[in-house]
Amino acid sequence: MHGVTKSFGPVKALRGVDLDVRAGEVHCLLGQNGAGKSTLIKTLAGVYQPDEGEIRWNGEAATIATPQAAIELGIATMYQELDVVDDLTIAENIFLGHELARGGFLRRADAARETRALLARLGHSSLSPHTEVRELSAAEKQIVSMARALSHDIRLIVMDEPSAVLDAGEVRNLFGVIRELTAQGIAVIYITHRLEEIRQIGDRITVLKDGASTASSLPVADTPTPELIRHMTGRTVENVFPLRPPVPSEAPPLLEVERLGLDGEFDDVSFTVRAGEVVGLAGLVGSGRSEILETIFGARRASRGTVRVAGRELPRGSVTAAVEAGMGLSPEERKSQGLVLDEPVFRNITLSSFARESRGGWLREDRERQIASEQITAMELRPSDPDLPARALSGGNQQKILLARWLVHGSRVLLLDEPTRGVDVGARAEIYGLIRDLAASGNAIVVVSSEIEEVLGLADTVLVVGDGRVLTTVPASEIDEHGVLDLVMKGTAA
Repeated sequence: MHGVTKSFGPVKALRGVDLDVRAGEVHCLLGQNGAGKSTLIKTLAGVYQPDEGEIRWNGEAATIATPQAAIELGIATMYQELDVVDDLTIAENIFLGHELARGGFLRRADAARETRALLARLGHSSLSPHTEVRELSAAEKQIVSMARALSHDIRLIVMDEPSAVLDAGEVRNLFGVIRELTAQGIAVIYITHRLEEIRQIGDRITVLKDGASTASSLPVADTPTPELIRHMTGRTVENVFPLRPPVPSEAPPLLEVERLGLDGEFDDVSFTVRAGEVVGLAGLVGSGRSEILETIFGARRASRGTVRVAGRELPRGSVTAAVEAGMGLSPEERKSQGLVLDEPVFRNITLSSFARESRGGWLREDRERQIASEQITAMELRPSDPDLPARALSGGNQQKILLARWLVHGSRVLLLDEPTRGVDVGARAEIYGLIRDLAASGNAIVVVSSEIEEVLGLADTVLVVGDGRVLTTVPASEIDEHGVLDLVMKGTAA
């Protein structure tokens, strides 16, 4: 891709980007949210048409008019947002749009056989082709999306944040699959915010900033991380995790969880979060961390145990009671579970406060805008336009919208599930600062993250969770990443 530009009205999303990918290599594409990565890969995938510039494929100029045209050339794209259909089976998802058929009849047995082969290739042979996708975890849905891409005769596969919902073992398996693909001459464009991953899998790097390529085809082996960060942000990001002041000894407990259990998911979970404290849940994907948060919030009905907010015991399975008591949840899948993407930013911010901000059953839009504008300024949302649809903002700014929503509501207990998933290094530092500032203001915060380093860097106290049990509770300063993993592995083995 040479000199590719793309504008949406007055907004220039791409400003003459160059991207050169060789057969059999892993080319890492880096950049902050809003840098233009998604627009670039959608242009390559035939979703958008470039305003200027040229795309050459196998040495010849190519016009990729539609996503189907990209597939026919041999270009497949795995998007960060899972593109699976919950009500179809795994096999039906994989062959959706290019179903195996003969004489007008679907060859279901052949589709199931080829699905098994694809899943085995991806290290998930235990999954049945006939399982409905809605029954799968987020990590398993990612595997289905990957299998769909591999079901075509491809020469280049674009992977947009493929490791975001995978645990450490699944990431290693993913890297094994990528190495297998590149050994066959298939090229991979790998988009990630986890800079440590490129050292394990990448060959060359292109960096985007503000719609332009600030560095092209950098060799992974010879490019230090500080240099990459400078290319991405225009500055050096240091001290990513803010200072962790001690929690005052007299701070009252705001959240008390006692012997909480949910049949089939987790059991005997107990912890307390005081005003000004951050408690982190560390563990692998599937350990029960998200289920614990959702049960505390009432989105799942606990089988046993109690949850108290500021001394008030909450009824089981009632989100309304949790919100009224001053609790807010930022869910793992913020786009599908937390935001109304086509509604404007201001309405997403006031979503949990409609009853308070209405008169006679009618919303006072002027009041909504005023409240939202105050939070937009305080959170430094970019862009700062309250009328933009939420889907137009980057992942980091969408996360800020969710935080703003609960602050507007007056929530004192914040449950944050994967608060930096899909967020670039610069925006991560901002969110870390916000979380610490919220704690310093007297809020009680629970953080779940697949990145153990993130939990250890943010939390005052860490609960190590494995196989639906709390394996230990320890001050964050007294455990490291190796210690967490060691506990998890031993706990799972037990």
